[in-house]
Amino acid sequence: MNRRVRLWIVLVGGAGLAALLVAACLDLPGFGGDRHPYGDRSVRASLARHTANTISSVNFDQRAFDTLGEMGILFASVLGTVVLLRQTRDERRATPRPVAVAPPVRRYALAVLPVAVLTGLYVIAHGQLSPGGGFQGGVVAVTALHLLYLGADYHALERIRPVGRYEVGDALAASAYLVLGLAGVLAGTAFLANTLLPYGTFNTLSSGGTVPLLNAAIGMEVACAVVVLLARFLDQAVEIEKESGRDGGERDMTEEA
Repeated sequence: MNRRVRLWIVLVGGAGLAALLVAACLDLPGFGGDRHPYGDRSVRASLARHTANTISSVNFDQRAFDTLGEMGILFASVLGTVVLLRQTRDERRATPRPVAVAPPVRRYALAVLPVAVLTGLYVIAHGQLSPGGGFQGGVVAVTALHLLYLGADYHALERIRPVGRYEVGDALAASAYLVLGLAGVLAGTAFLANTLLPYGTFNTLSSGGTVPLLNAAIGMEVACAVVVLLARFLDQAVEIEKESGRDGGERDMTEEA
């Protein structure tokens, strides 16, 4: 296939996609109108299963299979990053030197760190009740840990971030999501169907059936995945050097990253 044929394929495909988008936009309901069939059904299903946060009901109940795909994309992305940024034969690890941190930065980072971590955990735990959930809370909690890198040094971050354990946690969280889905099949219903547990009392932590469990699995998977992802990039920026830089002491991060 030559370049001209590929160009025509792209143009035809792009034109078809553009036509579909225009047709969809022309058929949109008026702004502020009362035509919301999907929204109405989503809210009714959420209330029927005692899930106060309709978004979480959609993510972990009504379209939980789609969320499994989103989790798979993140898992594959982290796996690809680990493979691409692994240490090669012509690289070695150098001990990073501590860098002086300005006192205001240190005080702010160390003061905000526990608050941010607790906020992230709160968002995960209350995902079925209030805005947020596993995706958002996992990112908040784990990126908050990296305030230790800004407020102290790289070694302090490494002590609370054993990457191998987080890699295991990432795999276990993804497996837990799958196991919960298969449990529904074994119980005689559909994959990831919200029928295994009682729906509980509305607007409490134990409400929503399997929604809190799936939400927690996603929170753990996202948190572990982000730790591993940032760890690989930080390793390249802070620790990894080319062997040729042993004498000159210069780091080559642009070519290898």
